[in-house]
Amino acid sequence: MQYTRSIRRLIEELGKLPGIGPKTAQRLAYHLATAPPEVSTNLAAAIVDAREKLRYCSECANITEDDPCAMCRDERRSARHICVVEQPRDVVALEKAHGFSGRYHVLHGSLSPMEGVGPERLTIDRLVERVRGGGVEEVILATNASLEGEATALYLAKVLKNLGVRVSRLAFGLPVGSDLEYADGRTLARAIEGRREV
Repeated sequence: MQYTRSIRRLIEELGKLPGIGPKTAQRLAYHLATAPPEVSTNLAAAIVDAREKLRYCSECANITEDDPCAMCRDERRSARHICVVEQPRDVVALEKAHGFSGRYHVLHGSLSPMEGVGPERLTIDRLVERVRGGGVEEVILATNASLEGEATALYLAKVLKNLGVRVSRLAFGLPVGSDLEYADGRTLARAIEGRREV
């Protein structure tokens, strides 16, 4: 199919976004091209506004407009417990679960030697500084259950244990309401390892 130069560029740019494949990029491009002008103008303004106002919190490295972020300023949240996650979206997921009332630390990735991501590319040094600053009793490692997430958790556990802080890992298990037969072996193994007494 022949696209005009501007539509082709729009499809290419939209296709660079995570989770947007070629077909979705094409649909979005044509929607933006044919929608009332204010749809595109409002979207462009929202993107520019976000890029200008958003920054990383100097304490937890989460995305924020104010520094420090609202969670780091909230005195109702326990500064004695830090939950370490890979990405800002992980903070959102944990907050939706309403199971954690401490503070967070965002790594902005995971260790991946194959992709050239070492400890220096993550916010590990800032995490170590927070723990050395005192008052932290436990660091909860909530990295993903991927190979990279596991490697990151092992590395962090080694670094943090030398600082005299308790280091724990999220238990991984079966989703509520799922059947055992549909669970993969890794999930089942994690569920067994993370079992607790009833």
